[in-house]
Amino acid sequence: MNKAKKLLAILLSAVMCLAALTACSKSPVESEPGKSGESATKGAGDTDVSGSKEVTINFWHHYSAQSAENDTLTKVLIPKFESENPGIKVNAVSHEWADLHNKILVSAQSGTLPDVARLDAAWIPEFQAADILTSLDEKTSDFKDVSHALLDSAMSTAKIGDHYYGLALNTNTKILFYNVKAFKAAGITPPQTMEEFINDTKKLSGTNENGQQIWGYDEPALAGWNLCPFIWSYGGDLLNPEQTKASGYINSEKTVAAVQMFAGLYKDKAITGWNSGDIPMTDGFGTGRYSMILEGPWKIAEMKGAYPDFEYATAPIPAGDGGSVSVLGGEDISLFNTSGNDAAKEAAWKFAKFMTGEFAQTEMAKCGQIPVNKTALESDTVKNSDFAPFIEAIKTAKSRPTVASWSEIDSELSAAVTSVINGEKTAQEAMDQLAVKVDGLLAGK
Repeated sequence: MNKAKKLLAILLSAVMCLAALTACSKSPVESEPGKSGESATKGAGDTDVSGSKEVTINFWHHYSAQSAENDTLTKVLIPKFESENPGIKVNAVSHEWADLHNKILVSAQSGTLPDVARLDAAWIPEFQAADILTSLDEKTSDFKDVSHALLDSAMSTAKIGDHYYGLALNTNTKILFYNVKAFKAAGITPPQTMEEFINDTKKLSGTNENGQQIWGYDEPALAGWNLCPFIWSYGGDLLNPEQTKASGYINSEKTVAAVQMFAGLYKDKAITGWNSGDIPMTDGFGTGRYSMILEGPWKIAEMKGAYPDFEYATAPIPAGDGGSVSVLGGEDISLFNTSGNDAAKEAAWKFAKFMTGEFAQTEMAKCGQIPVNKTALESDTVKNSDFAPFIEAIKTAKSRPTVASWSEIDSELSAAVTSVINGEKTAQEAMDQLAVKVDGLLAGK
């Protein structure tokens, strides 16, 4: 399949998957007031009033236009970068998350991609398959030194095959949040093992003093982001290390055991959350209807805003045969390989290095972004932050498969596990059938 056909196929798939999101997304917002439509397309080689050559690079991102992150980007980071790199200007444009994904695919068709962008890590395989990302380890001479300063776990999100198509920019993962009052009443401490998790989830379930159903654990979906921490901690996996095969992995004994664990707890009315009409996670947790949730650092702010007096604490995901392994999220910063302008490419690479450097990473940490720069992670800003409890989990967290067909695999995984939860198939039957489907997707069938 040629490049144009690849892009068209990916674009059509993306439009169908994200239609609901893009229907309510906002129009792009220019992050620097005063930038005109012309400046948004200005490139290397433009001449300023003094007659010297100036390079303007276009940086697309999805920091919310009204957020502290965007203020830091436009008022602190970009001015500092431009002062340190005379002759380079950065035109930063904020997009809604789903809008940015689709705009990049559309812009690839018309040849109007930006020079550099902040991308959801889950998009990297898709964009690499569309042949629009720069292989940084092949195209930059100092990639090894730059990447060495960043967390290996976070960098894994940008690795496809043997090459890297971005630098990790910020990261996140999930840990256990638990209801302190409920645990004290039950006479238990946070579960450290999967066996304890199962027993505690059952013990915390039943009815409250008002006769309402309560659940020990809430899980809002049955997709990879939700299931992978349990599958990996059980000692299972989805694919082989080379990410070329599912059979023997996604249907292995330990992966099947993790799926069966969910089915068993659901049958015992100890977990819920993914069904239509279930109590939303934050409300269910804050009102005591759910005793445990597995969530990311964003939940801290949500709980402060919605349930400021609710007492909860955090703990690592319980360990199984595979250890305590959570799932890695976050964003990467990538360069596009469509520009033929060497000056713009060099300037974009300088900007990517700056954004992953200690200064920029520490400044963004003040806004709640978890750094990937190893030195920034040792700063007092990070150590005293709300997200500090997540740092240890990030060091061992794993990325979901970085394959172009991941979105299809994820959908098939969700459907297979749902069939087990609903009692339509045994866990082994469902995962055996899933293995065949995923092998086909990996082979491009």
